Amino acid sequence: ERGIRDRYRGGVIHSPADPFAEALLVDDGVIAWIGADDTADGLAARADRVIDLDGALVAPGFVDAHVHLFEVGLALAGVDLSASAGVTSLAAALDAVAKAAAGAHEDDVVLAFGWDERSWPEGRPPTREELDAAAGGRAVYAARVDVHSAVVSTTLARRCALETRPGWDESGWVAGEAHHVARDVARAVSPARRTDLYRPAVRAAAEQGVVSGHERSAPHIDTRAGLREILALTSDASSGLPHVVGYRGELCATADDARALLADVPGLAGIAGDLNVDGSIGSRTAAMRLPYQDGPDRGDRGNLYLTAEQIADHLSAVAAAGTQGGFHVIGDRAMDELVLGLGLAAEAHGQGAVRAARHRVEHALFVDATALATLLLYGVSLSIQPAFDAAWGGPDGMYAARVGAMRAQGLSPFADLAGAGVPLALGSDAPVTRIDPWAGVLAAMSHVDPDQQISARAAFRAHTRGGWRIAGLDHTGAGQLRVGAPAHLAVWRGEHLVVQGALGRTTSSWSTDARAGQPLLPELGPDVPRPRCLQTVRAGVPLFDTFV
Repeated sequence: ERGIRDRYRGGVIHSPADPFAEALLVDDGVIAWIGADDTADGLAARADRVIDLDGALVAPGFVDAHVHLFEVGLALAGVDLSASAGVTSLAAALDAVAKAAAGAHEDDVVLAFGWDERSWPEGRPPTREELDAAAGGRAVYAARVDVHSAVVSTTLARRCALETRPGWDESGWVAGEAHHVARDVARAVSPARRTDLYRPAVRAAAEQGVVSGHERSAPHIDTRAGLREILALTSDASSGLPHVVGYRGELCATADDARALLADVPGLAGIAGDLNVDGSIGSRTAAMRLPYQDGPDRGDRGNLYLTAEQIADHLSAVAAAGTQGGFHVIGDRAMDELVLGLGLAAEAHGQGAVRAARHRVEHALFVDATALATLLLYGVSLSIQPAFDAAWGGPDGMYAARVGAMRAQGLSPFADLAGAGVPLALGSDAPVTRIDPWAGVLAAMSHVDPDQQISARAAFRAHTRGGWRIAGLDHTGAGQLRVGAPAHLAVWRGEHLVVQGALGRTTSSWSTDARAGQPLLPELGPDVPRPRCLQTVRAGVPLFDTFV
């Protein structure tokens, strides 16, 4: 029995197969035809549903190549202390915590996320005493925006015996081991509650045109059982939820370690992700060659969690088990350690074996000439987050304050990476930054260093097809609209001026980086309203739909 057939007409179809296409037919979850409206009219009888686009854009659905769904669910249910939520001062943050605490059970932990002291006029985080007063003595865990440090209340500190842990400060600020302990206790939820948190997280992604996300699970983020659940929950398009590519960040010393993990979590794409070589710049835990320029300890160079030998052993173990490996790498000292680790793995098993494993690295803010050459030599892919540069780059940004303006200028070299041919995929690291793919594309186009800006087309490709590619799934045709490819797509409305389009047709202003013979993209800019998602479709199944 045949599946549902949907016909889209009267729009702009982003397809390299036909850059001027206006209509598209989906049959049983697969793109069956792309072409002109007048030809599509003859196919009307074959369609179960006809969608009049009225000039809207149909494009490949986005892939968020780095997301933490459990944490996104917690953040959606918790207290949002970010500027985008209207929390623009320390006082406002404490008011938000107080409001949440007033409605919480006395045994609950009040979870708050997203604060960035540099965005507040007070220029500092809350203290333990201030959280105590705001929350009426209840337990509070308030994570910094990068989720690599937090401030906790006295009740939570005592519950976790944090004063005995490295990384504890009397102000209530926790990093390193103290943060890990506080985070684990604060996030302890029942299996039923965990399920309730996953669904709104993946639905929020679908509302932003995301058809697939790379879940970066790790022991400090979620449980193996949780990862098994989210993979089962989203395994089929009939779930009405986005596709999830599962990664688990657990260090393996031997191939048997890797095989045991793969057996315990069926369907893993790799043993990679938030397997941390270091921490974050914002929390001053990223491993740096030179000391941080601000903060209480001027000699602090951050935390190096893994050695080159451990990195090499892990890469060798996962490759022997037939899967992909990778790491979270932020600081330049951490990147140095990764480069050494790749070299050690190649010495032991050969360059070809390392390349064949298609290892990947998350974030990779510092990529100098040596690191770039090494990544290319060993076929390493990068999952990067352009929104980091938009939020914290620039001469007056957090990166410059932490590491110095000169060093900060070289961060996130998008154009160097793309020009050298390093496979790139874009992601949000949600909840660190919001799931907002067009914002990611715009950020990649708008790097603070004009020489490191990439085109809208390159950024869009990295945020769509690139995500399927680095997961080894591009052979399915996913990430582009062409006949025979799965119908993973999103429909967008742009609030723009009407312009004269290709072949004399009048369409909405899908004009950014448009060239003859190339599919069109939206105009993007800081003062241009971003496109609004009308529909997100996975293999022909609507995940989000305003046409109904």
